[in-house]
Amino acid sequence: VLSFIIFICYIASLAASFMMAPLLEFLLALFLFFAYASKLNEKFKGVHWPLADFLRCVTAAIIYFAISIAAVSKYSDGASKAAGVFGFAATIVFAIDFYITFNDLVTFLKQGSSDSPEGRKTEDEDSDSDSD
Repeated sequence: VLSFIIFICYIASLAASFMMAPLLEFLLALFLFFAYASKLNEKFKGVHWPLADFLRCVTAAIIYFAISIAAVSKYSDGASKAAGVFGFAATIVFAIDFYITFNDLVTFLKQGSSDSPEGRKTEDEDSDSDSD
């Protein structure tokens, strides 16, 4: 929603050249929302969904921060200033989402790399040594 508001502000401002970044971010967020809602993440196991969401958050935070600085400092109209302020708010929101997604990504990667305890247990049970 915040990306869509920023997109509308950039359309109405003199800084209309920055409108593509919020539009793409809005569309990516919408795609990932529908992917999770329709359980595509369970159907397509080959795609690392937490990594895709992590990369989206990182790039969005960096891009919003950069274009917000440019919009606030270079343009003097109200819509550009509003887009810049909303962009700074979006930077904070995406940074928080980055932190939460990073924790989910670490959990996801730990699940993929850890061995199951049952596999180690059966190897111990099959050994013939009596070293009690």
